[in-house]
Amino acid sequence: MKLVLLTALGVGAATVIGALIGFVFKKMSHRFSDIVLSFAAGVMLAAAVLGLIIPSLEYGGRYGLIMTIAGIFAGALCLNLLDKLVPHLHKLVGTETEAHNNASLSKVLLFVTAIAIHNFPEGIAAGVGFGSGDTSQALMIAGGIALQNIPEGMVIIAPMLAAGVTPKRTFLCAMLTGLVEVIGTLLGFFAVSLASAILPFALSFAGGTMLYVISDEMIPETHAHGSQRGATYALLVGFCLMLASDVLLG
Repeated sequence: MKLVLLTALGVGAATVIGALIGFVFKKMSHRFSDIVLSFAAGVMLAAAVLGLIIPSLEYGGRYGLIMTIAGIFAGALCLNLLDKLVPHLHKLVGTETEAHNNASLSKVLLFVTAIAIHNFPEGIAAGVGFGSGDTSQALMIAGGIALQNIPEGMVIIAPMLAAGVTPKRTFLCAMLTGLVEVIGTLLGFFAVSLASAILPFALSFAGGTMLYVISDEMIPETHAHGSQRGATYALLVGFCLMLASDVLLG
């Protein structure tokens, strides 16, 4: 339990670390941001497949394939629904970046809420990984999510400052979005621990949410500014790095 709590705090703290970097480098180049985010996407892709989806097949027994496929689509549909209820994260980033200092507080709150809601399923994925009992795989999943949180934390600073939010409140909002991920991690862990029968479905559900985030959020964003070739190789490097870690440390 202590390791789960420390990992949950680490996953949430990654957003805060990214926010601190965002304060220092308010004007990062798109190319640098895209490369970092693509590398994180590769890490998350490997974590989703190796740490969640394959174990779901193994734990599912006779109906493992059916439960895994159902879980993947359920996770993707869940985030698809969230995207319909809450404006798309990257559309909000673009809108807020161009905002003037007299931007309404409600718009800023909507921006922060969107980030928090998108972070929650990622936290659940990290917690479900620990619920499987495979600590090394769980740490790989949490590491991939944490790595993705750093560039995400970096890109939310400038839009909020542009909207007229004070640096102190901007940093507090970044901390709150990280806290949501901590809560999600603990919730995912306890849910699977209390009901081991749902483990195969929960693992693939978490994997489906991660695949959706990679395909719908991360890859389109990294291919939108002319750096798609470098972004593609960065994704492959991230994926292979996690693949090698899984083989060598497994």
